[in-house]
Amino acid sequence: MRDRTEARKRAKELVAKMTLEEKAEQLKFDAPAIPRLGVPAYNWWNEALHGVARAGVATVFPQAIGMAAAFDPDLMKKAGDAIAEEGRAKYNEYSAQGDRDIYKGLTFWSPNVNIFRDPRWGRGHETYGEDPYLTGELGKSFVEGLQGDGKYLKSAACAKHFAVHSGPEALRHKFDAKASKKDMRETYLPAFEKLVKEAGVEAVMGAYNRTNGEPCCGSTTLIEKILRGEWKFEGHFVSDCWAIRDFHTQHMVTDTAEESAAMALKAGCDVNCGNTYLHLLKAYEQGLITEEDITQAAERLFTTRFLLGLFDETEYDGIGLDRVECREHLELAERAAAESVVLLKNDGILPLRKENLKTIGVVGPNANSRAALIGNYHGTASRYITVLEGIQDAVGDDVRVYYSEGCHLFRDKVENLAAGPDRLSEAKMVAKHSDVVVVCVGLDESLEGEEGDTGNSYASGDKNDLLLPESQRQLLEAVVQTGKPVILINMTGSAMDLRYAQEHCAAVLQAWYPGARGGKVIADLLLGGISPSGKLPVTFYQDTKELPDFEDYSMQGRTYRYFMGNPLYPFGYGLTYGEVRLESVLCQGQEVSQDSRILLEGEQTFSLEASVKNHSDRTLQEVVQVYIRAESANATPNSRLCGFARVELMPGECRKISVPVDRDALFVVDQEGEKRIDCDEFRVSVGFGQPDERTFELTGAKCLEFTLKR
Repeated sequence: MRDRTEARKRAKELVAKMTLEEKAEQLKFDAPAIPRLGVPAYNWWNEALHGVARAGVATVFPQAIGMAAAFDPDLMKKAGDAIAEEGRAKYNEYSAQGDRDIYKGLTFWSPNVNIFRDPRWGRGHETYGEDPYLTGELGKSFVEGLQGDGKYLKSAACAKHFAVHSGPEALRHKFDAKASKKDMRETYLPAFEKLVKEAGVEAVMGAYNRTNGEPCCGSTTLIEKILRGEWKFEGHFVSDCWAIRDFHTQHMVTDTAEESAAMALKAGCDVNCGNTYLHLLKAYEQGLITEEDITQAAERLFTTRFLLGLFDETEYDGIGLDRVECREHLELAERAAAESVVLLKNDGILPLRKENLKTIGVVGPNANSRAALIGNYHGTASRYITVLEGIQDAVGDDVRVYYSEGCHLFRDKVENLAAGPDRLSEAKMVAKHSDVVVVCVGLDESLEGEEGDTGNSYASGDKNDLLLPESQRQLLEAVVQTGKPVILINMTGSAMDLRYAQEHCAAVLQAWYPGARGGKVIADLLLGGISPSGKLPVTFYQDTKELPDFEDYSMQGRTYRYFMGNPLYPFGYGLTYGEVRLESVLCQGQEVSQDSRILLEGEQTFSLEASVKNHSDRTLQEVVQVYIRAESANATPNSRLCGFARVELMPGECRKISVPVDRDALFVVDQEGEKRIDCDEFRVSVGFGQPDERTFELTGAKCLEFTLKR
C-alpha cells in the first residue's frame, strides 16, 4: 500500500516554501519549473487510451471499445501494465534529455468510463461500451495495471469524463445533460465510483457539459458532495481542456474568466487543462478565492508527483527504451485484437481453408487503411499491418490476392478529376476473378471521434444515423450482386446498420479499430488459426428510429437494459467457430436446473460455478455471462449483466470455472437514487449471451434460467 500520508506531508512541506504566484502557476497543466526549490517543469497532459499516445513510437493496442469486446479483465490489467511500462521508459528517456513537453509525463488521462448510451456519439469508441458493470470491471482492471502495485505509482490513471457525458459533440461546450437521480446512480456514476473506491484511481477529469445545471468542472454536487464527500476521493481533479473557459463563454454561468477560475477552484478542480487559471491571481485580488484555496490544490498535485516518485529514486528508473514496442507487448496487443473481434454471422464459410482457394478478393476503403487500425488518441507504431497486408502475408504465394480500394471512405470518388464512382468497376472485376471476396468497410477517426479533434466530416464527430457512407453501401451492393460469396469486415468504433450485410453476406465480422498490427490477427481469424471470441459491449440496433432523441439523457429506451425493441445484434452476442455448451451450474454449491428455485439465506450476494465443455475439434474461447433481474418495480426492464468469465478450452475439454458475481447484483436503484434490496426473488440466467429472444434466434442456444429466493 502506498503511503499517501507521507506523500501528502512532503507535498505540504514543499508547497509551504512557494510564493503565492509560484503555487498558482503549478495549477496549470504545463506547470513551470521552480529552480530555487529543485522542482522541474511538469506537463500533466498525457494520453494512454490504448497505448501511450502522441509522443512517438509505442505499442498501439486495439481501441478501447475493441478491448471491451474481449470481456477480459485480466487482459485489461496486462494492457494497462504494458502501457505504464512504456510510459515509464519514455519518461525516463525524455526527462534525461530535459524534455518535459506535453505527452511526456506520467499522468495519463485514461480511461474513459463514460457510458456509450447512444450509438450516434462519436467518442463512444473511447469507452468500454453501454453497460455500467462491464465498464466498471474493465476500467478497474485497466487502472490497476496502469498504476501498478509497487512502492510508487507506476503511472497515474484518470477516470474521465465526470460524470454525465456522451454527446452530442457539437453541443458539448454549452449542453446541459439532465439526468434523473435514478439514472445518475444506476447508470452514469457506478463506474466512476468503482474506480475511486476499488481501484484507487489517482485522478478524475470533469466533462465539458453541465449536468443538471452545474458545469461539471465546477460542480459542487459532483466534485465536493459525491466525489470527495461520499466516495472519499483523495487524488486530484483536472478539467477537460478549455472546459473552464466555457463557464463564461458558453454556459454563461459566470461573467468573467476570473469568476470561472474561482468557481472551478472552489469546487475542487486542482489543475486546469487550458488557460483560465492564468486568471487565478486576479481572482485572488478580487477576493473570489483565498490563498488557502490555491495552496490546497497545489498540495494535492504535488502529492501525486511524490506518489509517482518524481523527486526520488524508484523501482522504475531502470526501465528503458527496449521496453517500448517490445515483443512481449506486441504479442499482448495481438491477443487483445484476437479477443476483440466479434463474429456476427457465419453461414459456414468461415474459417476459410487455404487449400480450397485459388484467389481471394480484398475490397474496400478500410482494407489497406492504417487509419482504420488505430482509432483516436493513438500512438505511432513502427510497423502497421492492414487487413490486406495480413491476408497477403498469411496466404503467401499459395493464393492470388486481388485488391481494389472500391470507393473512397465517404466521398463519391477517389480521384478528383474522375467521374464517380471511379473504383466501382475495379471492385467488380476483383470480385469476378475471386473465389471469395473480403469487403472491408467502416469509418475511422476522421468520421467518428471528438469534436474538433481531427476535423470530423460529419456532425462534429458524431453520426447522423447508423448507415455506412453512401459510397460504401453502393460498393457492398455491387460486390454482392456479382454472386460471389462475401465476407464483410466492419471496422468502426460503434454500432452500424448492418441489416443488408446480415441478409446478403456469407459472414459478418465486427473488427472495431484493432490496433497497429490488427490486420495480421484478422487474417489469422479468417483462415482459422484462431476462433473469434469477442462479445458486443454495445447493442447494434436496426436503425435510429426506435431510439430516443440524441439529446435526451434519460435511459428509457436506451441500451440493452432498457431497450424494448428487437435489436439487430444484442449486447453480449458473438459467435465462434465451434460450440461450447453449459454442462452444469452450481449456485451456492447447489446444482441448478432449468427454472429451479435456489434459496439464498442470510446473504446479499451469491456465487456461481459453471461447467463448460468444448464440443468441437478446435481450441475455442468463450465468455460465460450471468444476467439478473429483480422482481421489483425499481429494476431495469430487462435483465442486466452481473457476472462474466472468459474461458479457453481445448478440443473436447470440459472445465469448471468460477464466475465472479457483482456484489451489488441484488440491489436496485429507486427513483430517489437510493440503492437497496427491495424484493425477495430474482431471475438469474447463465449462458454465453443475454436471455433475450434475439440472442436465441441468432445462436439457437438458450440460457439456463432459475429463480434465486431470499
